[in-house]
Amino acid sequence: MFKLEPRSAPSKVLALTSPLIALAITVVIGTILFALLGKSPVEGLQMFFIEPVKGFYPLTELTLKATPLILIALGLAVCFRANLWNIGAEGQFILGAIFGGWVAMQASPESSRFLTVTAVLLAGIAGGMLWAAIVALLRDRFNASEILVSLMLVYVADMVLSYLVYGPWKDPNGYNFPQTITFLDPARIPKLVSGFRMNIGVIIALVCVAGFSVFMARTFTGFQLVVGGLAPDAARYAGFSSRKALWTSLLISGGMAGLAGALDAAGPQGQLTPHVPMGYGFAAIIVAFVGRLNPVGIVFSSVLMSMFYIGGELAQSRLGLPKSLTGVFQGLLLFSLLACDTFIHQRVRWVSSK
Repeated sequence: MFKLEPRSAPSKVLALTSPLIALAITVVIGTILFALLGKSPVEGLQMFFIEPVKGFYPLTELTLKATPLILIALGLAVCFRANLWNIGAEGQFILGAIFGGWVAMQASPESSRFLTVTAVLLAGIAGGMLWAAIVALLRDRFNASEILVSLMLVYVADMVLSYLVYGPWKDPNGYNFPQTITFLDPARIPKLVSGFRMNIGVIIALVCVAGFSVFMARTFTGFQLVVGGLAPDAARYAGFSSRKALWTSLLISGGMAGLAGALDAAGPQGQLTPHVPMGYGFAAIIVAFVGRLNPVGIVFSSVLMSMFYIGGELAQSRLGLPKSLTGVFQGLLLFSLLACDTFIHQRVRWVSSK
């Protein structure tokens, strides 16, 4: 029978390039998939890898998709480095949209745009942190699995959003559609270029990338989190607080997801609807790992994942393929990456059953 055993010296070059190898494998399998669906593989791959970067408008849309993925993945990278598995960033994203949306609905035409937008974003961060704090509290006090708790809270957040937009927050002039009022201009995220949806969220995301690079590599708190994740026994021996690492990691992760939710609600959507959950919180898990939990790597993997989102929409409208193809490509990329990492760090050995 076959058995996996650790390699004594895994290749550093292969470990570094494994995301590119995984992408190549994804492209090959995608080509086969398009052929099986009776579509031209060239046209299919063009929808995913050429059209999203073909011109200024597609590039602006690409940044719009990449921004929440970058923000959420940065927070998740902190958690994962600390060996904490926050799988519920989607729920924290929704709570950020709810909190930020409530502040946005209080704005008047005379409100200061700077103060209102700042309040919306801070409220979004608070909402995401509150939802993550529930996970931290249950893990801290009752040793509950953060994987299960954070995942289950996603569905609770979704129900809270549905209750609000179908009930007390429904727009009375919205023809009975489940949606809030459209946010006034002072509460909307400022656009970077007139006529395009790209907004200042991309600048915020890049600033966060720089900040997290410094935090994880140059600060004592970031060092504590990394050591606690890689070597818990060494962290305890050094006197690092595992409880502090738990709360710090989850609150940072929740806050970043909440910020992404507020930016999305007050940005391209401009109101709250049942369609606020976009799957960004789950896709950001793939983004974080493809980016090797590195802030700069996360930027590139977020762009790639955004291309999958836009490519799925184009494949649906132009080729008549289901939009779920986006999820297929995301899953293929993650599966390929995990397979590459497995065989880079381990080798297959035949063991006789005798």
